[in-house]
Amino acid sequence: MNMDFNDRQYYLNRECTWLSFNQRVLRESTCEDNPLLERLRFIAINCSNLDEFFMIRVAGLKHLIESGVKHHDISGLTPQGQMDAVSRIAHDQMHDIDRCLKATLKELTAHGIRFVQPTDLDAKQELWLTEFFEREIFPVVTPMGIDPSHPFPFLTSKSLNLAVHLKRPEDKEVRLAILPVPVSVLGRLIKVPELQHYLYLEDILSYFAERFFTGYEILETTPFRVTRDADLDIREDVDDLLLEVEKSLEKRRKGAAVRLEIAKAASKETRKTLQKELELDDLDVYTIDGPLGAAFFSSFANIKGYDELRYEPFVPQPSIELAARKTKDIWKAIREKDILVHHPYETFATVENFIRTAADDEAVLAIKQTLYRVSSKSPIISALADAARNGKQVTVLMEVKARFDEENNIIMARRLEEAGCHVIYGILGLKTHSKITMVVRREEDGIRRYCHLATGNYNGSTAKIYTDIGLMTADNEIGVDGSRFFNFLSGFSDPPAWNKLIVAPLNLRETIMAEIDQEIEHAKRGERAYIAAKMNSLLDRLIIAKLYEASAAGVKIDLIVRGICVLRPGLPEISENIHVRSIVGRFLEHSRILYCYNGGREDVFISSADWMPRNLNNRVELMIPIREQDHKDRLHAILQTYLKDNTKAYLMRSDGSYVRASCRKGMTPIGAQKTFMETALSGKTLG
Repeated sequence: MNMDFNDRQYYLNRECTWLSFNQRVLRESTCEDNPLLERLRFIAINCSNLDEFFMIRVAGLKHLIESGVKHHDISGLTPQGQMDAVSRIAHDQMHDIDRCLKATLKELTAHGIRFVQPTDLDAKQELWLTEFFEREIFPVVTPMGIDPSHPFPFLTSKSLNLAVHLKRPEDKEVRLAILPVPVSVLGRLIKVPELQHYLYLEDILSYFAERFFTGYEILETTPFRVTRDADLDIREDVDDLLLEVEKSLEKRRKGAAVRLEIAKAASKETRKTLQKELELDDLDVYTIDGPLGAAFFSSFANIKGYDELRYEPFVPQPSIELAARKTKDIWKAIREKDILVHHPYETFATVENFIRTAADDEAVLAIKQTLYRVSSKSPIISALADAARNGKQVTVLMEVKARFDEENNIIMARRLEEAGCHVIYGILGLKTHSKITMVVRREEDGIRRYCHLATGNYNGSTAKIYTDIGLMTADNEIGVDGSRFFNFLSGFSDPPAWNKLIVAPLNLRETIMAEIDQEIEHAKRGERAYIAAKMNSLLDRLIIAKLYEASAAGVKIDLIVRGICVLRPGLPEISENIHVRSIVGRFLEHSRILYCYNGGREDVFISSADWMPRNLNNRVELMIPIREQDHKDRLHAILQTYLKDNTKAYLMRSDGSYVRASCRKGMTPIGAQKTFMETALSGKTLG
């Protein structure tokens, strides 16, 4: 029977599946096996994710609707159909946030942590609050009255404000004013002295609102928060890409409003006034029964003390394979055999030391590196700058179009340029998302190239909380490919012939498709055929259709997809051989791994790319074949550990919903991340 694997009924909507992922994040806040402050952090992560979702994805849908685009997405929905579905799910999710937050904050009271109102304070505390307000808050805040000579002010994205309705006692005319809540200056929470009691800054401002409007009676003070379009429209046909990005960043700050969050107690008049001024529809208004913009609780979860309410500290361990080489000479260790590292279980300092050693080594002639997201205090940036000062040739492709990291990347790039590095600011029409460092070293037998290739960014901060895989190798063919790759990025070279590296947008999708086809052929011959793949997102129609074809042919497929997944598993005759799971745990699952059985020969790859059109068509990405059998075994064991997880895994159903994996009575609880931590602490590796 001929099946049309491209039929839209076999696909889910991207935006809805992302919201489903964010719901799984929120659900972790209700799991009692997570410590209480970590549960609060999951709520904060959910809220932070939603902010970005509205700033980028919802803003994009609004652009499509306003432009009259009638394009149907992969699931068959029009832009308006997507917006309707997104709004419905997002409203439900924000109500769930209120419910989860109330429950979590209530549990914190048993530990002495309380969130109180100014009216809850006793006389001594009220005197302290009055003095604090007069000293710290009143001088900072500038009220903004609104009348014909004072139009409605521009309010920056994610800023918190109070809408104040007021009038003179002798008048009937009701006026509107805005009080900006100075969160960036004073923080969101103010601690009551000698107690673990906290006041929200907006509540203090509301309590003392009359101090800003002498002679007026305050009728209502309503907290509200605006989210604005932050999707940059960067022109590529410009002489100076850096200048264009800087201009676009200024436009981001002034983007159109896409969401209004407002306190549930707001009057109808306040809501309608704000909605009108911000030019928003009813569906764009979200009423919140609790603190607005709860992402700030992520930093609050780090409150001093209360360690028993957080995860037990985990210290990333030294590289197990590097330690086994029993040499302090990293070049000798890598020449001896490729080194695989698994973050955050093994420390990212291994990678930072690799680059630092290269910077200080007199035998090193050149260092070349791609950087997508890098921390503001990165030791890698310092090492590269020192390398240039030491006379080495240092070339860095700094992707200045990395969303929400543009400003930091520009600053870091200028630091490198000032030190004498050659900096490339991305490629025309493409984002460079690959993770590669190449060190060129003069040795007794000639020039040798050492490469580090990875699934994650060169960011020491996120490397402590993101799971990623890295490979250090002195393989000559990969070294030659590395040189060709950097020449391709920095010059006018035509795409070269590759020895081992697989590069998007040139041949990465084609390689994945060929690997799936290979398993299909094995299945048709009645042989064992198996694919296991791990990624952040699965959206590419061509690859999904090929996976459906493989499933129909009898290939067994296990997918570990953290976030977006528009594939529908378990459809009769279409995807009944495909199983999809998502892991949501202490660490953000970020590694990309592909395993194909290939008749027992086992093809294994790590990659910087998710299986999405943007990664495969519009980004420079790398996929690296793993050559050492023990590394293949190790990566296969990592995948199988994820597939055995019955404590942090969510199993996807064919309608796009997820159910948490259950550890039934008599079963051994297995948590993949816990297993990896225990393995690292034992000084061993899986496989």
